[in-house]
Amino acid sequence: MLENLLAPQTPFHSLPFPQIDSSQFESCFDKALKLAKQRLKTIEDLADPNYHNTIEALELASLELDQVSSVFFNLYHCCTDDHIDKAVGAISEKLADYGNDIQLSEKLFHKIKTVFEETDWALLSKEQSKLLKETFESFTRNGALLSPEDKEKLRALDKKMASLSPQYSQNLLKSTNAFSLNITETSAVQDLPQSLQASAKEEAQKRKQEGWTFTLQAPSYVPFMKYMPNRELREKMWMAFNTKALSGEFSNREICGQIAQLRFDRAQLLGFATHADFVLQKRMAKSADKVLSFIEEIKRPSFLAAKKELEELKTYIKDVEGENFELKPWDFSFYSERMKKHLFDLSDEELRPYFPLERAVDGIFLHAKKLYNLDFKKQKDVPVYHPEVEVFEVSKDNQFIGLFYMDLFPRDNKKAGAWMTNFIDQGFDGKEVRRPHVSIVCNFSRPTEDLPSLLTFNELQTLFHEFGHALHSLSSQCYYRSLGGTNVLWDFVELPSQIMENWTYEKESLDLFAKHYKTGETMPIELIEKLNASRNFQSGYASLRQVSFSLVDLSWHTDIRQHSLDPIELERKALSEIQLLPPIENTNFSVGFSHIFAGGYSAGYYSYKWAEVLDADAFDAFKEEGIFNPKVAQRFYNEILSQGGVEDPEELYKRFRGRAPDSQALLKRSGLL
Repeated sequence: MLENLLAPQTPFHSLPFPQIDSSQFESCFDKALKLAKQRLKTIEDLADPNYHNTIEALELASLELDQVSSVFFNLYHCCTDDHIDKAVGAISEKLADYGNDIQLSEKLFHKIKTVFEETDWALLSKEQSKLLKETFESFTRNGALLSPEDKEKLRALDKKMASLSPQYSQNLLKSTNAFSLNITETSAVQDLPQSLQASAKEEAQKRKQEGWTFTLQAPSYVPFMKYMPNRELREKMWMAFNTKALSGEFSNREICGQIAQLRFDRAQLLGFATHADFVLQKRMAKSADKVLSFIEEIKRPSFLAAKKELEELKTYIKDVEGENFELKPWDFSFYSERMKKHLFDLSDEELRPYFPLERAVDGIFLHAKKLYNLDFKKQKDVPVYHPEVEVFEVSKDNQFIGLFYMDLFPRDNKKAGAWMTNFIDQGFDGKEVRRPHVSIVCNFSRPTEDLPSLLTFNELQTLFHEFGHALHSLSSQCYYRSLGGTNVLWDFVELPSQIMENWTYEKESLDLFAKHYKTGETMPIELIEKLNASRNFQSGYASLRQVSFSLVDLSWHTDIRQHSLDPIELERKALSEIQLLPPIENTNFSVGFSHIFAGGYSAGYYSYKWAEVLDADAFDAFKEEGIFNPKVAQRFYNEILSQGGVEDPEELYKRFRGRAPDSQALLKRSGLL
């Protein structure tokens, strides 16, 4: 199987998914691991280390291992099976051990240190200099200078962490799938959107049930909470969503604390005060204090705006329901949607007919064409891992730049949420500089017998967002894989994705693709004006929600000795100053907060707000010159999208914008000034 993964006889040398036998992943992984270790020993035994035989050789040492791991973990997240689930713990532990074999090898570090100190840096290219610097710092940050005893402690910590993260993900997926709500009375669902009724009917039929079945998957849960008039049923769904993975067979309650403790112990062992300090040393923010200061700057205007918005909502509800109505969390989405309809004569359901998924996909491709002269051509001969996955050949100025995969619908063996990933990285593979094979994975409502998949406006923004990440990866023009594409500082990586969301509000943009699925008519100007008028509806509440996630993330990853490691207690303390609605007993979101416990965002969730400052300011440049202005777009492509992580992102941004970002741009756009 290893040979098939590395040299497939397929179009574009794409991965031969139908030939992959998931029961062979462990043996395939072990073969690749053996090759990587042999190469490491060759470098360790060098008599005369130099840049090419040491630094570049280390970059290439784990090519096969990286490829097998990429395929394995991508399938684990989007198309898992019993073989993959069973293997994930062992493979994760072996990867952690291998990582430590590299970082803790005294022989290897001695060779790298020699190259670092004796190389004539003037003879290196900009990218070579960056790789040498990053390699040396990676070793010094991750334990190369520890004593032998402490290196063994680090190995033990990493091995334990490697087993806990997959366990966390499996518990979350299984607990999400374990709950469903079946309704058999027509009167109970008659006020729900037609599309939601249709998908719930199909879900019931799939489960051999009568009536309509609703799940905790986003395409079912989110509209249910917005439109279900029955308060008891809303409460039941909300409680299920906010208690998943909290107790019982698939509980993450203790795992959260275990992961946080291991991260803290690891950081202290490496000489850092906290895990946040370890992480943020390699971020634009640089320190936990700066992140906390940034969050404080956003928190106060967000809290004041959210508090005002909540009072306005309560006033509206009293007019509708009477004085004695007590607002609960399961009421918020429902009455917010009704209030938005009342204020702006606009609801999500009025917009959905203009966002059929196929036209929305055409829309993202049209934006890529108008902005960056990229073309997407559908490929039917490229193998896929599931029949619903689509693949496109991507070219720029008639030159192939990559493959683009789309996997857009929920499945029981697929992680919730939306993300972008690579199957093959852009960069040098020892023979040639390869172009990337990029994928976006989402969980949108499926088409039914009577309706196409119609996106909500938020889902449309998700599609544009993940496509922005994909453009970042597809546009990469780097030499080394570890520096290419989205391998940038974590609080910069959301700029290319979040900026794409801005186009979804513009008439010139919407006219390209937002057309009624029945009539083909473009979205009326009146509807676009309502959309923009409602853009900042409850923006303070939305901003405060992101701040809340960031504060909880930082609580888990700063000085954990200051508080309980029980998720319920930790969240109560972290959010006590900004809690607008009374907390509901025995509910929690940390146990399902996969971004920070299984997704790479630990001590980094603030990045979304940080990048919002950048994207608001960057999009102002497009607004000033025209949202499809070719000169501005080319500058963004040249200075941001194609550069990977070779240069300091602050310098890249200044070259694009001509100055540092204006932090007021976000507050201005959100109406929070």
